[in-house]
Amino acid sequence: MQLGDWTVLLVAAAAAGWVDAVVGGGGLIILPTLFLVVPGIAPQTALGTNKLAALAGTATAAATFARKVPMQWKVLLPGAVIAAITAACGAAAVSLIDRDLFIPLVMVVLVGVAVFVTVRPSVGLTMATHPPTRRKVILVVGLASGLIGLYDGLLGPGTGTFLIITFATLLGTEFVRAAAMAKVINCGSNVGALLFLGSTGHILWGLGAAMAVANIVGALIGSRMALAKGAGFVRIVLLVVVVVMVIRLGWQQFG
Repeated sequence: MQLGDWTVLLVAAAAAGWVDAVVGGGGLIILPTLFLVVPGIAPQTALGTNKLAALAGTATAAATFARKVPMQWKVLLPGAVIAAITAACGAAAVSLIDRDLFIPLVMVVLVGVAVFVTVRPSVGLTMATHPPTRRKVILVVGLASGLIGLYDGLLGPGTGTFLIITFATLLGTEFVRAAAMAKVINCGSNVGALLFLGSTGHILWGLGAAMAVANIVGALIGSRMALAKGAGFVRIVLLVVVVVMVIRLGWQQFG
């Protein structure tokens, strides 16, 4: 690759790290850029290289949030393990899924998320008046980790967004804390998918490592902005990213 190609990929990785740290969806930046700059790259290899970069950024964001946001590690760490297992299963089953049916379903869900957040402006802006029971937290985190982790291995875009919406809606968690929780679970799903894709030779290690450094820079900036600007900022970015994801997936499917 030429110097210009490396520059485009590293800038894309940094931008993806910022988006992922705030609301998720960074894969929608890195994956199309990889296909554009590296013609002929296999989809699994693009996904594996993206996961290497994304894991570095997500772990950085999780550590940054953890210094400021209370974390229920006894619930989140088992959730991350569940997400790792289901994401690996999802990555293994990619070839079995009819994406012509799967992508429209994801688009419908994303549109529903956008509508829900728009008509319920209070969701995610404040903590619930009555905190959920520990049993409910365990149940929601466990189910979300398993199902959304599976989705991350199968397709990926918006994994962090789905986790944030799930925690904010079902647990009454404000967006910044929901984002912090999501990063821990997303780390698990990234690890699971990465282990499977790496074991099958679908990672460009040199390129992925360079993009990981750029992703870390973006993640540091994004997570610090989310902490500084609060839930209202995260809500706005979330809506923008969801709309962009719907447009991007629609273009991919029907364009």
